[in-house]
Amino acid sequence: MSLNVFWFIPTHGDSRYLGTTKGAREINYYYLRQIAVAADTQGYDGVLLPTGRSCEDAWVVASSLIGATKNLKFLVAVRPGLSTPGLAVRMASTFDRLSNGRLLINVVTGGDQGELEADGLFADHAERYEISEEFLRIWRGALSSGDQGFDFEGKHLTVKGAKTLYPPVQKPYPPLYFGGSSEAAHELAAEQVDVYLTWGEPPAAVAAKIADMRARAAKFGRTLRFGIRLHVIVRETNDEAWKAAEDLISHVDDAVIARAQASFAKMDSVGQKRMSALHGGKRDKLEASPNLWAGVGLVRGGAGTALVGDPETVAARMKEYEDLGIDTFILSGYPHLEESYRFAELVFPLIGKGTNREVSNLTGPFGEIVANEFVPQASQS
Repeated sequence: MSLNVFWFIPTHGDSRYLGTTKGAREINYYYLRQIAVAADTQGYDGVLLPTGRSCEDAWVVASSLIGATKNLKFLVAVRPGLSTPGLAVRMASTFDRLSNGRLLINVVTGGDQGELEADGLFADHAERYEISEEFLRIWRGALSSGDQGFDFEGKHLTVKGAKTLYPPVQKPYPPLYFGGSSEAAHELAAEQVDVYLTWGEPPAAVAAKIADMRARAAKFGRTLRFGIRLHVIVRETNDEAWKAAEDLISHVDDAVIARAQASFAKMDSVGQKRMSALHGGKRDKLEASPNLWAGVGLVRGGAGTALVGDPETVAARMKEYEDLGIDTFILSGYPHLEESYRFAELVFPLIGKGTNREVSNLTGPFGEIVANEFVPQASQS
């Protein structure tokens, strides 16, 4: 199976530097559309839209980008406990129909208790996974029940006659993606989802997760696909890439890092704790494994690691993850517009990806015409 490479729509903000207003950009529809169109025309398979109170709403943004793109898929979150299964089914079916089968579902249980309570969900970690398990049973049942409807009575959720009058394009339903590092998360993923996602941990840790998930899924007679969420800092040389990594955190002060880490420590997310453990809130030991840099996680919650290096090095590190069983890479870089082009131009040729010809239908010339007359030639170096 060829690699799936996704990009990221930064609905929580974008900048040239982390943790500061220096180099910051306004997030508006036109900028987000630029990134989506860039990802579509460069040949990325899809985009992830984040969710939470720090973000513009993922469903509204993704819906607004359907008409601006042709092939791009949208990985959009459903939040069990914050929406009912029936509402989530109708939203998913409508989006999938209007986009002609370009929806992917990201199941997010949430790990920030304060944020969840502000949204009206008062449930601890274990209860949230119970809710998610019941939510997904209903979600599936409503999509496959036909005219007779689907009944379910659970500990937290109950429905009678749930069904879908306007079914999605993708059968039996848009694929379910999910990430989580706790025991409850692994059990839920093994039984219920299609693609298990991990944040960018060192290869040995990812290998252990994949082995565990495969064994759990086998108990249910199932197999899973696997994906990884990473940032990327790729430049033409390794030295330039590491300089860019240092520049990314060059304007954030230690007080901001300490405040961010204190906030992350309050979360009950096992995955967040694993991310924070890679750097311990300190700048001095940020290379968690060769070319895997944990500097992003000093101030950013969730995915906090980046692959850093020249194109050949980054491609080689991706191959290491691919050999473990990863077939989907969900990537991002600061700022997201320029880095979407940079990664595609430098790394896509090395991993078998290419410009989306169904979008462009162009064969050249490529590059600026030389002296108003000559078509640029390929470099000999």
